[in-house]
Amino acid sequence: MKKKCGSLGVFLCMGFVVASAVVGAERTNIVVFLADDMGWGDVRCNGNEKMITPNIDKLASQGVRFTQCYSACGVCSPSRSAILTGRTPYRNGVWRHLSGNGPSHLRASETTYPELLRAAGYETCHVGKWHLLSKNQFNNPEFPQPGDHGYDYWFYTHNNAAPSHKNPNNFVRNGEPAGELEGYSAPIVAHEGIHWLDEVRDPSKPFALSVWFHEPHAPVATDPRFSSLYEGDRNAKHLGNITQLDFALGALLDALEERGLSENTLIIFTSDNGPEGKGGATGGSTGGLRGRKRNDYEGGIRVPGVVRWPGHIEPGTVSDVPVIGSDIFSTVLAVCGIPQPTDRTIDGVSMLPAFEGKPVARKTPLFWRTHVSPPEDRLAMRIDNWKLVANDTMTAFELYDIPNDAQEENNLAQQMPEKTEEMKKILVKLWKEIEAEGPRDWWEGEKQKPKSGGKLSY
Repeated sequence: MKKKCGSLGVFLCMGFVVASAVVGAERTNIVVFLADDMGWGDVRCNGNEKMITPNIDKLASQGVRFTQCYSACGVCSPSRSAILTGRTPYRNGVWRHLSGNGPSHLRASETTYPELLRAAGYETCHVGKWHLLSKNQFNNPEFPQPGDHGYDYWFYTHNNAAPSHKNPNNFVRNGEPAGELEGYSAPIVAHEGIHWLDEVRDPSKPFALSVWFHEPHAPVATDPRFSSLYEGDRNAKHLGNITQLDFALGALLDALEERGLSENTLIIFTSDNGPEGKGGATGGSTGGLRGRKRNDYEGGIRVPGVVRWPGHIEPGTVSDVPVIGSDIFSTVLAVCGIPQPTDRTIDGVSMLPAFEGKPVARKTPLFWRTHVSPPEDRLAMRIDNWKLVANDTMTAFELYDIPNDAQEENNLAQQMPEKTEEMKKILVKLWKEIEAEGPRDWWEGEKQKPKSGGKLSY
């Protein structure tokens, strides 16, 4: 069902009021880059001396690098939904990765930041991976496509570039299959974004561009000019794949600079979750953090995070303030002078204070629930320095002091029973609130069997 509710229509109309109030003002453009399965340790600016990521590193030197940046989930579809809506995945309905057939999707009743920006006079574009529809719903007009979520133009795939990152044949442009494309996924996606900037958008309007790369998600295919940079390394193909992404990001950054758009553009770069594989010769790096993709330990959810906003962020800033993907929604609205919806819970907060290393005020704690995690780390919640990890039934808990134990090696639950009980009560209450608001029939009706040793499949 694609029809928007009445209250949302009223709110979107308010967006036009906001737009009219700033007519004549030069409004900030928005570009959000998203990597796929890129670990916290997969960039040189986070300490990995092996990596060749000059454009990400340059971006960090020109803005702020977050040392404690999180995705909103340990897998991709849910974390993407949180970026667009500012709402934790089980609340917005995209509770699982949407790789098969099923009912779950990003519902038309959700409000996305591209919708609000478009209503306020912005031109909007999405290029790259989407993964916010089940397989049977992709490019199906009976279900909300990117155009129904606020994008004027979209060039997208359901999930991965297929058959791999090389010569993909599954891209769709504004509802029409694009056919087989020559080249590698990230440069193809970047080129499409540049094409939109030059030949499609109205240059008299501010713009919002989403660039969601497929790299380094498997199956990996890497241009030899990038894998050869790591000649002799058993993991050269994967490492080169990240450099391939970095190259594409650099092409788009150069395009913004050459067109005189950089100075008035907010750029955000992050990843949808931690790295796939086992590291070493078979995947990305967590930077020594515990767990990987699908975990709610730090390695599964702590990801690279860089923001550049010339004239507003001091170049070379390093911020230890914890931020999360759902904060992108609130941050973009704050930068663009657009009010947040008041008819629903927004979990994210504006990162503007964190750009200067100042804490942000959260009403909702940082929260994670990843349906394909091992049962023992199904949920997690962080408040200030403290992180509580819970099993699938919320009957077993672990407590960590993250700033002093980022590797989560020292479980303090037994040593600090009062703190554990305090955090437990907050987590249980928060989950009940989320569960009551989201489409719980979608996950309670899930046919996938629980992970070994677990009782719940969600």
